[in-house]
Amino acid sequence: MIYLNNAATTYPKPEAVKEAFAKRLDLPPSGQYRSAGLEDDADVFDICRKRIGSLLKISETDRIFFSSGSTEGLNSIIAGLGIPADKIITTVTEHNSVLRPLYNLPGIKGKPLLLRCDENGTVSPGDLEAAAGHGMKAFILNHCSNVTGAVQDAEAFGRIAKKHGILFILDVSQSAGCVEVDVDGWNADAVAFTGHKSLMGPQGTGGYYVRKGIGLKPLKYGGTGYDSSRVVYDGDDYEYEVGTMNSVGIAALSEAVDWVSSLRTDEIKRREMALSKQLIYALSEFKGIHVIGSGLKDRGPVVSFFSDTLPPSDLAYILQNSYGIVTRAGLHCAPLIHDYIGSGKKGTLRVSFSGFNTKEDVDAVIAALRDILG
Repeated sequence: MIYLNNAATTYPKPEAVKEAFAKRLDLPPSGQYRSAGLEDDADVFDICRKRIGSLLKISETDRIFFSSGSTEGLNSIIAGLGIPADKIITTVTEHNSVLRPLYNLPGIKGKPLLLRCDENGTVSPGDLEAAAGHGMKAFILNHCSNVTGAVQDAEAFGRIAKKHGILFILDVSQSAGCVEVDVDGWNADAVAFTGHKSLMGPQGTGGYYVRKGIGLKPLKYGGTGYDSSRVVYDGDDYEYEVGTMNSVGIAALSEAVDWVSSLRTDEIKRREMALSKQLIYALSEFKGIHVIGSGLKDRGPVVSFFSDTLPPSDLAYILQNSYGIVTRAGLHCAPLIHDYIGSGKKGTLRVSFSGFNTKEDVDAVIAALRDILG
């Protein structure tokens, strides 16, 4: 099998991640602040926080909270801020983990203001400049598109948001681990990340960061193992990690982040960019294939395209069942972007890489497409 659906979940995982997962399962079960003195139990969460903080350049590591992933993190941020949707600016490139909370969460009234993108999936910072003000309170940005691979100029967006006094919320689900992220340098007030993509961790891990001083009501309440006598929270002294925490997953995520950091994000990006360029160049020689974002100067490890002759779903089915090549077809949980990049209601066929993919994997895709499309 050739696995090229890493924008959904990376595979395979580094050996250190699998070893950490297995090792943690062999320890007696426990959770944060619930330790009975088990070796290294109290440290697994803090170590992971510090490693994530170092990689994403977050100095307030105590403000990193673990969740099941960026979907839960984004829901927690959007619901917790309690800002009406019509006071929020976002973009048409967003994933449904942003769009659906904005349009469906109880108490989030109105509709957000949507900034458009160009045919590559790039959003102009000037559009935020024009939209800011007018009572707007927050801006939510998808740092790297899971459809086109376009990397937005987060530094420019953060500067504009700060200038106008609006909160800057950044979704780094696709970029964390394969594209440089500088949360502090970009003036991001809140960030959501997931563990199972380019951070190379297991599914069901991830979290979010919220800058100190931002009033965020919890999405969930429950036991924390820290101060069970408190039932009512006074002021903004909330707790965000409730219930039995995924210590097994966090231990594995911690090793995954350490593995990514040891390779360096810029080196990972260099490898993945080489594969993306190889594929884009080869696809340009096919008649009737349209590559999205072929001219992007800065991109994540995603190449999307569609054919004039076969819908993306058919191409993906044939590639997997006849050639053992796993890709992904459709709208990729980002329904609004397709009207702007020309892929319409059927979406695209997406090939997405990790650091484990090779030139030979790309060669296999091209050979298979030649067979299928002629």
